Amino acid sequence: MDQLYLSKFCVENYRNLNNSVIDLNRGINCIFGDNGNGKTNLLEAIHYLITRKSFRKNTSFEQIISVECEKPEILFHSLFQTENEGNTSLTGRLNQGQNEWYFDNKLSRKKIQLETLFVNPFDSFSFHNSASFRRNWFDGKFSQLSDDYKKTLNNYNASMKFRNNLLSKKPSEYRAQIFANEGRFAQLSYDLIQFRKKFLTELHEYCGLTFKLIFDEVHDLKIKLDSKFYNWSVEQIQEYYHQSMQKDEIIGYTRAGVQRDDYTFEFDGYNSYEYCSLGQQKMSFLSLIFAYIELFRYKFKTYPMVLIDDVSGELDRRRWQNLINYLQAKKFQVLITTANENFKKELERIQNAKKIYIHDGIIQEH
Repeated sequence: MDQLYLSKFCVENYRNLNNSVIDLNRGINCIFGDNGNGKTNLLEAIHYLITRKSFRKNTSFEQIISVECEKPEILFHSLFQTENEGNTSLTGRLNQGQNEWYFDNKLSRKKIQLETLFVNPFDSFSFHNSASFRRNWFDGKFSQLSDDYKKTLNNYNASMKFRNNLLSKKPSEYRAQIFANEGRFAQLSYDLIQFRKKFLTELHEYCGLTFKLIFDEVHDLKIKLDSKFYNWSVEQIQEYYHQSMQKDEIIGYTRAGVQRDDYTFEFDGYNSYEYCSLGQQKMSFLSLIFAYIELFRYKFKTYPMVLIDDVSGELDRRRWQNLINYLQAKKFQVLITTANENFKKELERIQNAKKIYIHDGIIQEH
């Protein structure tokens, strides 16, 4: 896969952003501005261009369109380049009822072949406090790493939905259909667990290394899968579902399954949620994110685009410099924002980095 870079970007009628054309470089792009001026909106617009969805939850068209627009539509204009200087234009038109996307002026439903990773330090709290957040986070990342994982997860969810639909109807005549589905349901459960164990093992190789590079400390970071069926065979899982069917029927849904799997983040052998400070939790989460980037690079020989939304609050000056050194040593395109004046001074010292300034949605380049 060729490494893609976003070289030019412009959006019209997106939140508070004006329609300036932005030139981006292939390395570090720094975005400066006080809080509330549009830095995160710019990251969101670029994320929407590539993924066709916001990284904010439950975001509708009415929420992202500018309140001052004359016509209720959002327009995207962009140019991507490969390492060999090949160009591809991607434009889009969004309105309330229809979205249209064009590659090199030809209507297309496909997406640009570039993954994005949004880094939000506030997600560390959700990661350490919410099992559902952890499940969704890992499912999303594993799906980016493997189409087979994504397909298996979708099939599992469809199979569980079918089972739950029959369970909710309660009459015993549906039991034969439930039993007929159990073999496939058990196999999909087993396959998901094997995928998750494999990816967590691969992530472990990078977690401690990224922590050392960025935070200048050596720790053993591990993520462990907490699954009821962790070392079970397909036959054991199927028998469990079979024996649980009557109790599941009473409450009308599948009580236990890999949809309830959880993950434990261990810091030097201790549960990070119970034993680590908030600062250590945040640093561990950031290390996990960059470990995922390295694993992505290993698998696909290319990097995702990385959107970092002000991590300055998690780092002191020494670690700011470590992060900058880490980013400079890598070959992925990164957009990093900050409203912190001291961190801004550090970023402005980076040679060859692009500097972008935002004030009240107005974008200026220096």
